[in-house]
Amino acid sequence: MTTLRRPDLTSITLAVLFIGALIVGAFLILQPFLGAMIWATMIVVATWPMLLWLQRKLWGRRSIAVALMTIALLLVFVVPLTLAVATVATHSEEIVETVRSVATTAWPALPEQLARVPIFGPTLVGIWQQASRLGIGDAFKQLQPYVAGVSKWLVSGAGTAGNLLVQFLLTLIIAALMYAGGEGAAAAVHRFGRRLGGQRGEDAVTLAGQAIRGVALGVGVTALVQSVLAGIGLAIAGVPAAGLLTAVVFMLCIAQLGPIIILLPATIWLFYQDATGWGTFLLVWTIVVGSLDNVLRPILIKRGADLPLLLIFAGVIGGLLAFGLVGIFVGPVVLAVAYKLLSAWMNEPPAPAEH
Repeated sequence: MTTLRRPDLTSITLAVLFIGALIVGAFLILQPFLGAMIWATMIVVATWPMLLWLQRKLWGRRSIAVALMTIALLLVFVVPLTLAVATVATHSEEIVETVRSVATTAWPALPEQLARVPIFGPTLVGIWQQASRLGIGDAFKQLQPYVAGVSKWLVSGAGTAGNLLVQFLLTLIIAALMYAGGEGAAAAVHRFGRRLGGQRGEDAVTLAGQAIRGVALGVGVTALVQSVLAGIGLAIAGVPAAGLLTAVVFMLCIAQLGPIIILLPATIWLFYQDATGWGTFLLVWTIVVGSLDNVLRPILIKRGADLPLLLIFAGVIGGLLAFGLVGIFVGPVVLAVAYKLLSAWMNEPPAPAEH
């Protein structure tokens, strides 16, 4: 008769503590690189189909495709985002002073020419008059204590120009390495998901990749298109500090707040300066650019992953507040995976009853 061997609790406890210490130590060592690693992962997953297409066009030469993709990332994605964050952080004090000056300025009356603009003019005048009666200037004064906090958040989140440059270089290098060996890394992640949760774990990994691609296409590309068009309109209309305003528009579009927050006050300023022609042009341009995300973003998100827009919006805003800029992509991915897993669990047919 064999006797059951009792588990050695001391060995199990020490093993768990040792593994926990290894995980904590690895996290502390990799902590300076986590931001760049997350950004690189998001970028590579989102642009992986483009790399494969480019590799096929280049006679199967992965090295040339990786080099071209790295240069493309440098020019199209990473540099604009880095410059936008650096610009907003550098001029954060200027933005604070502008908001404070608005709070102390008397509410101006709109010029009479604005009311004669077809369709939109009377509506804007009515909204402006109603807002002035509600005392929006007092609301600005109440928001003054929070403006400094927003400024500090921008500076701490963006860091100095040197830190941004280091993060940018790390992101680019890690992305290039991931491009070179992406298949092996993807297979390892799928094995980890399968080991962790079986088929559901592997499906969660696939879903995470689809969510990343959908968010990158829907949020990133839409924000880039809207900010570029907004900057073109501001520059053509002759609005001062068009470059800084374009950077702010890009950040607002990434945060899902839209470009109208900048474009509409710029339009009203043009009318207030008696530039009726340019004001009318920028008003029409604002309507076009502001409504572009309602058409472009759903199409791009559906191409990456079939996810509700409300879930994407909540993930972007919540992730941005919780994790900073990286959370723009981390938040929607986490919510998307949780949403899909919950939906799969709810729609799973019940197991047959045993007789």
